Order: sequence, then structure tokens, then C-alpha cells
Amino acid sequence: MGLPVHYQLRYWGAAATVLVLLLWFLGDVLLPFVLGGAIAYFLDPVADRLERAGCSRPLATGIITVVAIIIFVLMALLVIPTLVQQTVQLFEVAPRLFQELQNFLTDRFPSLMDQDSAIRQSLSGLGETIRDRGGELLNTVLTSAASILNIVLLFVIVPVVAVYLLLDWDNMIARLDELLPRDHASTIRQLARDIDKTLAGFIRGMGTVCLVLGVYYAVALMLVGLQFGLVVGVVAGFLTFIPYIGAIFGGALAIGLALFQFWGEWVWIAAVAAIFFLGQFIEGNFLTPKLVGNSVGLHPVWLLMALSVFGALFGFVGMLVAVPVAAALGVLARFGVSQYKHSILYRGQSDRDDG
Repeated sequence: MGLPVHYQLRYWGAAATVLVLLLWFLGDVLLPFVLGGAIAYFLDPVADRLERAGCSRPLATGIITVVAIIIFVLMALLVIPTLVQQTVQLFEVAPRLFQELQNFLTDRFPSLMDQDSAIRQSLSGLGETIRDRGGELLNTVLTSAASILNIVLLFVIVPVVAVYLLLDWDNMIARLDELLPRDHASTIRQLARDIDKTLAGFIRGMGTVCLVLGVYYAVALMLVGLQFGLVVGVVAGFLTFIPYIGAIFGGALAIGLALFQFWGEWVWIAAVAAIFFLGQFIEGNFLTPKLVGNSVGLHPVWLLMALSVFGALFGFVGMLVAVPVAAALGVLARFGVSQYKHSILYRGQSDRDDG
């Protein structure tokens, strides 16, 4: 005889409450472990492929670790310093860019840009705010002893957690499977497979898409000579996981910077616009269908709501767990709808009588 439903709800409700309280009170402490777990989950298929190729799990984990270290060292030497430098410079030149925009609008639309115009004052204030607040925030992050300590801890703890979890991933899944309630083990396994399929399609697929597009945008924009091209490319690539936001924000920022830098040289402005149009064409027709597929099951509105709610409640850690939780809730919602459609509540008493 199975455990009554009200007892099951009590136990699962208590588990959910404990999880929420842990995120609420220990969010900052859990950050390295959440990041490490995400990295291990992302790389588990690579380790599985190496195992199928004849490597043991420790050897596969070692190969992945060595490659990751090489990539990190190359980025630390070649990419990260330039990225930080361009970000600082972008904050510093923001007032000049807005001043040039103000002068352009004054020449073209003098009636809208008189001395007391709200648009004129807004543009001037916005540029100064970006320079002061943005630069202040960046300098605080880069110079604060506590911030440096937290960054060092992240760079130390996250790789260690990721390596240990990747090494023991299959054993952990097997141990968790042993703890499943026997009456519902098959149902929970099926739900877990559906959640994993959704997460694999979104996190691994969209993560790869973001990486490919970020590299493409950054390299292409730097090749055409756009100032801050690396920053724009990284931002556009990172935001690609939110549908349309990466292309719209990155494209608007890149074209806006190109207008100031290449004003009158329309070929280069068109080249910057073409880079983003080509990027969107490649993403929509090749990358996303191939790497993500059409059955992810995470609607953009649902994803944005989950990111907003969890980010507001639990900060950065909440944003990290928002996607897995949104995927799990989506799968559970579809399962609940399926159960409802097979219930008397949906079919009615007449269906039972016919049976």
C-alpha cells in the first residue's frame, strides 16, 4: 500500500521549503557549488564520449581538465585584459558619445534640442551617469579586497567542484536513483529524463550557441576596426540565450558605436550591420536548429519571468538556478496536465459510466 497523498505532499513540500530557505540564506555561499555543478553538467556528455572512445572516467576528466586549463590560460593572457580595458574605456567615453549624439540631434532637430529641452538634459545626464556609476562599479569590483578575495575563491573552488562532480557524475546519479521512492521510481525517472532533455537542449545547446556567436561577433567586429568590438561581441553572445535580446541589444550598441566612429564611411557602418544580420541568419538556420532543436519546451516569456522572479528573490544564484527550475516546472506542468486529462475531473462521470 502506497503512502497517502497528503503525506507525500507534506514530505515533498518540506523538501521544497528547505531548498528555498537554503537559497535564501546561503545563496552567496552556494554560488561556487552551483557554478561547479553547472559546468560538470555541461561537460558530462564530453566525458561520456571520451569513455565510449576507450578512456576511463578519471582519464576523460583529466583530458577535459587539461584542455580547460589551456583555454583559461590563453584567455587570461590574450582576451581578459583586453576585455577589461575596453570595458573601462567604454564607460569613460560614454559622456563624449552622448555629447556627439546630442550635437547630431541639435543640428538635425533644433526645435527638440533647445537649452532647456528634456531630451538634451536626459542625454547629458545619462552619459555622466554611465561614466560615474559604471566606472565606480567596475573599479569597486576590481579594487575591493573583498571582491578580489571572492573572485579568487570562485576561480579556486569552482574548478575543484566541477572536476570532482564530473569525475563522480554517473555514481551520483546511480546513488540518487537508489533513493527514489519505489512506488514512484519509474514515473520520477521519466520526469527526470524529460527535464534532462529540456535542460540539455537549452543549457548545453544554447550555451554552445552563445559561445559560437560571442566569438564570431567579437572577432568580426574587431576585424572591421570597431572600437570596443570585443566588449560588444561578448555582451551580444552572452545575451543570446534570451531570444532576440542579444541580437537587438548587441546590434543596436554596435551600430550606434559604428555611427559615431565611421560617420560618413557608410561601407563600414553597413559592414557592422551585416555582421549582425549574418549572425542572426546563421543562428536561426543552422546553430539553433542543430544544437538546440525545436522540442526544448522553454517558452521565452516563461524563461524571462523565471529569470526575473528568481533573480529578484535570490540574486545572482537565483538567476543561475532559474533555468533548471523553469525547465523542471514546465515538465511537471505538462505531466500534471496529462494526468488531469486522464482523470474523472476532466472526463466527467459519464466517461466512467461508459467504461
